[in-house]
Amino acid sequence: PGREAEFRASVATALPYAKATGVKRLHVMSGHGDRNDPKARAAYAANLRHACEAASPLGIDILIEPINGRDMPGYFLNDFPYAVALIAELGLPNLKLQYDIYHRQILHGDVMKSLEALLPVVGHVQTASVPKRNEPGTGELDDARIFRHLDAIGYQGYVGCEYRPAAGTVDGLGWFRTA
Repeated sequence: PGREAEFRASVATALPYAKATGVKRLHVMSGHGDRNDPKARAAYAANLRHACEAASPLGIDILIEPINGRDMPGYFLNDFPYAVALIAELGLPNLKLQYDIYHRQILHGDVMKSLEALLPVVGHVQTASVPKRNEPGTGELDDARIFRHLDAIGYQGYVGCEYRPAAGTVDGLGWFRTA
């Protein structure tokens, strides 16, 4: 609360770049705050309404991403059910969920079933291994199986990779040949 003008200015800056590059999705981060604070909740909802309304004429979806508190303590949007409820409550056709497999596993687990359930509101999927956030195939999840599952349930988008390569960028891309 109190930073709405700053947020609106950031949207005004981002949209010409998105238009120039042909980007069709923008991730709007919530920032830090207390989700139990009614003023914070209202400010976040108002900011999302503004971003969606400004982006809609350009055919751009606004994405929101729950982020776990281990990596980002105090992050406002740290819960998938809250994000999904907010998307439903606001009812904005271009407000979507950025489903990060890494954050989902840490926050709630149940990746495969939740992908099925949340697919109608998912605008983008991204991944990293759990728990170290390295390349897929190096953690506790069967990433190749998850990718096959995304195909099986009809996910049509890209899967973004947001990980820290364990042995450098080039070596870190080796997982893709086996996925």
